[in-house]
Amino acid sequence: MKIIILGATSQIAQDLILSFSKNKDYNFLLFGRNVELLSKWIDDENLSDKCQVQKYFNFNNNQKYDVIINFVGIGDPVKAQNMGGDIFKITEQYDDMVLEYLKLHKETKYIFLSSGAVYGGNYQDPVNENTVATIDINNLKSTDWYTLAKLYAEAKHRALSNFSIVDIRVFNYFSHTQNMDARFLITDIVRAIKNKKVFKTSADNIVRDFITPPDFYHLVQSVIDYKSINTALDCYTQTPISKFDLLAELQQQFGLNYSIDKVVNIVNATGFKMHYYSTYKKAEKMGYNPENTALEGVIIEMKTALIV
Repeated sequence: MKIIILGATSQIAQDLILSFSKNKDYNFLLFGRNVELLSKWIDDENLSDKCQVQKYFNFNNNQKYDVIINFVGIGDPVKAQNMGGDIFKITEQYDDMVLEYLKLHKETKYIFLSSGAVYGGNYQDPVNENTVATIDINNLKSTDWYTLAKLYAEAKHRALSNFSIVDIRVFNYFSHTQNMDARFLITDIVRAIKNKKVFKTSADNIVRDFITPPDFYHLVQSVIDYKSINTALDCYTQTPISKFDLLAELQQQFGLNYSIDKVVNIVNATGFKMHYYSTYKKAEKMGYNPENTALEGVIIEMKTALIV
């Protein structure tokens, strides 16, 4: 099987490629802005027999590929804030490039990395099958740009019902390989443990569902193995975890020291979310069965992250 990966310098993309390489004999054509960095990563991971690197201007509509996976986007909330309205342009540019390809190769499967942020709203409750996306159109804020970029892309995909397009909405992702300097709850915790600092947090007992590389791989592989379909799927594990249950477990296992502080510098590039996860398990019908709970996945990745 031949697979194109767009945005292959992203950590979630590279985690997926490594998972594929352990389980499947696929060939990859990797596209990224920094081809030198990509080439070095391929050499470091001994993947030169399975992966080739190309610049985006070499994307060729005449070549035949079985699957295209589009990871182009911003994974760091600080970078997402700084990018502002440019998120629309970068999302549409590479998405349109793939859609033009599909016009010539309708049998190719397209997997687009979307986000749980596409639902908008305030996430006072987890989203579900009946959740309606909410956008305050008369009072748009900078935290809405990312949501709207993903919503627009998904709407375009549903309109192209004769193409095989699956949007995978990632809510919370954690891997020991990701940049621990990024401003996420989980990476802030890792730095506190590594540096033996007190992790300061708010009194809000938020709930998250952290998908990790093994289950993300299982989800994507389920999409690849399934028949051609045009739909969107939410990521999920066996069960989510509340912040204070997570902190208590990390305190016990890794010696995390934390305190509740009224003044905490929290980066929320897409707005505050109390329950940022989904109970919409449509992916079950496509054969996806997560092997870990959010807590189990975090513990496994955390053990490796704290050794590195």
